[in-house]
Amino acid sequence: MPRISEADRTRNEEAIRAAMDRLLRGELPPGGKCDLKTLAAEAGVTRTGFYPKKNRDGTTRPGPYQHLAEEFERRLTAQREAGEAPDPRTAQIERLKTQVAELKERVTKRDEAIAQLTAFKTLTVSRLAAQHMEIERLREQIAAVDNVRRMRATGSQTS
Repeated sequence: MPRISEADRTRNEEAIRAAMDRLLRGELPPGGKCDLKTLAAEAGVTRTGFYPKKNRDGTTRPGPYQHLAEEFERRLTAQREAGEAPDPRTAQIERLKTQVAELKERVTKRDEAIAQLTAFKTLTVSRLAAQHMEIERLREQIAAVDNVRRMRATGSQTS
């Protein structure tokens, strides 16, 4: 691969820095993110320039724009730690993750409440059934005995 001239390299670094500033301000292109791939596309350079290279002897050397990639990552991390998110999707993802966690907790609590109410309902229905059976047994017992008289229901009493 041919090497680029110092003027081209300087021009590329300026384009990368300008793109970096735009991305970190939140000026994202449609479909782009605040990442190295978008930075390279916005600056018009190949992404491979941001990563280390291997020499023929197996040793590694820094990529031509690796120092700018590290600067970009540092600035992006600092912004995130300060609570600023240049990529609104990242903030939205974090907000949605929090919301999902809250909803999961609410569903768990509701499931527990439903389980308790179901157990209470089962207990109540079984008690009512037992009481009904006891009433029926007592009615049968009364009907079987001849010495029990039914009392008349009286109307309103007058004095």
